[in-house]
Amino acid sequence: MITAGLDIGSTTSKVVIYDTETNTILDWSYVATGVNPTLTAQKLYKDILEKNKLEKADYVVATGYGRKIVDFKNQISSEIICHAKGISFLKPEIRTIIDIGGQDSKVICVDDNMKVADFVMNDKCAAGTGRFLEVASTILETTVDKLSALADKADEDIEINSTCVVFAESEIIGMIAKGYSVETIVKAVHLSIAKRIVNQVNSLPWKSPVAFTGGVSFNNSLKSIISNLLGENMYTYNTPIITGALGAAILGKEKLI
Repeated sequence: MITAGLDIGSTTSKVVIYDTETNTILDWSYVATGVNPTLTAQKLYKDILEKNKLEKADYVVATGYGRKIVDFKNQISSEIICHAKGISFLKPEIRTIIDIGGQDSKVICVDDNMKVADFVMNDKCAAGTGRFLEVASTILETTVDKLSALADKADEDIEINSTCVVFAESEIIGMIAKGYSVETIVKAVHLSIAKRIVNQVNSLPWKSPVAFTGGVSFNNSLKSIISNLLGENMYTYNTPIITGALGAAILGKEKLI
């Protein structure tokens, strides 16, 4: 039987189709969520079914910000549960998951039975999320995908003291006026995000090994800074953006058993 997991995020929507007999990922895809999440979810699901010559999935689980607007779902589930299931499937020994998305960041502790033991979520401030990177890239007239390489070229460390993106934006503009290089400012943004994430991690009784998921985990510079601050190497799946959707698809399998 085939299950589908959809993770409808504020920035990106993801889908995974999963074969419950072989316990394998059949296919996955992701697109920008855009201004009409309902239509985005419908098209994302329709396209992946057509690509794999399937009429429909036997069970569909939706997660993410837009989980309730998926009109063809069988069930909804929290992002916390889905990320834990997705990472535990990929690497069962993981005990702590850091997920940084477009509008929130989460730290999830997983027990020896691969169940959620504890978590903390920042969904009220963009300072520790991908949104901060988007704001910084706009001010600095670059793109998000170039930020990691820019941060790696910084020749000095400076700090952003503001804990709010709105005030941090003004602080970045002030740094430009003082003549700091784009590379140095970008690294300061990365350090600011990393420190907020590490504070979240340290608020929990976390354990090694640690996994880094979500679209922001494509940023190798940020991954390196967080790893250094934690004193831990972090596992990252080669397509870390789909772990929530994968977990949703696996949850669907459990409902079919």
